[in-house]
Amino acid sequence: MDVHQVLRMNGGSGDRSYAANSHIQNKILSLTKTIRKEAIEDLFSSSSSSSSSSPCATQGLAIAELGCSCGPTALSVIEEVVDEVDERCQSLCLPLPQIQVFLNDLPANDFSNIFRALPAFYSKLKETNKDKFRHCFVAITPGSFYGRLFPSQSLHFIHSSSSLHWLSQVPADLNNGALTGPLNKGKLYISKTSPLKVYLAYLAQFQRDFSVFLRSRSAEIVQGGRMVLSFVGRPTEDPTTEEATHQWELIAQALHSMALEGIIQEEEIDCIDVPYYSPSREEVKLEIEREGSFLLDRLEVFQVDWDATNNIQQNDECSLLKMTRGKEVVKTIRAVVESMLADHFGHGIMDELFRRYEQLVEEHLLRMNTQYSNFVLSLLRK
Repeated sequence: MDVHQVLRMNGGSGDRSYAANSHIQNKILSLTKTIRKEAIEDLFSSSSSSSSSSPCATQGLAIAELGCSCGPTALSVIEEVVDEVDERCQSLCLPLPQIQVFLNDLPANDFSNIFRALPAFYSKLKETNKDKFRHCFVAITPGSFYGRLFPSQSLHFIHSSSSLHWLSQVPADLNNGALTGPLNKGKLYISKTSPLKVYLAYLAQFQRDFSVFLRSRSAEIVQGGRMVLSFVGRPTEDPTTEEATHQWELIAQALHSMALEGIIQEEEIDCIDVPYYSPSREEVKLEIEREGSFLLDRLEVFQVDWDATNNIQQNDECSLLKMTRGKEVVKTIRAVVESMLADHFGHGIMDELFRRYEQLVEEHLLRMNTQYSNFVLSLLRK
């Protein structure tokens, strides 16, 4: 799997697009707003006006949004950050700095959707405060954040949400070669029946990727700069816990039901694994300590329901509402994973796959309320 080519959210603005089905991501942004606010406050309060790297001294502030995707969420974060910068400058009696914003994602991302949204974004800034409109400049920076993207010491604030659980590649060690075949047969991700080597391969890939990410950002961000990251994690050290794996388990079950009917071949399932990993708290903290460039100010864990829809009453006795939730859950997941599944199995089976997946999710939600565990990290560049 060439992750750079196939890992992308569904583009456009239609019913199956990421833009129309990013409720989970919006909920996460809402829950982490306070931490972003505090990071911006600390950026200004800890910056000496005489420091060459201070936005107060340079009259310029550089912000990167990593993994911006193709929906409206990235621009809403930028608007929030610009508002907070403006508020801090007013409270400190400082002029609003020039704000350069870099939106980043893989080259296959539908950046055109963001371009179309920019005029409305600028218009909103202009309506609320003409200074913010005149001082904010947005640019696109395609590329993998598992590597360098920006010049050395050029950024003051880095933000990434709902992206770092995606790996740079499927762990290479999952294929044992022609004699023994795939190591994780019948599964898309770590499961309770997967050999221990599967978990170790995923852990090793996460360690490599997260270390590269931190090392790259440490070169790009100024001393005293801030970074806020949020991504899917797991609540325990056990990598096979249901909360960390059930999303992929249910997709695998839907695929196996299609294989039994001859719609796809069992071998097609055996030879696909997803470039995804939900780490534990300790695994995250260990890599930050090993890389050594950042101080971890905060690491918080919060839960988000699979649907994260506020207007649906959480009533375990109401089957109809549970089924409605199942349909919404599958729409949000399809908008994220369809591209890489279609690349492997073909676009022709996607409707049938997600129809079966929807049935399984509805049955699952009738038994239990399911949540994602999310980590939010606030880091300081030493």
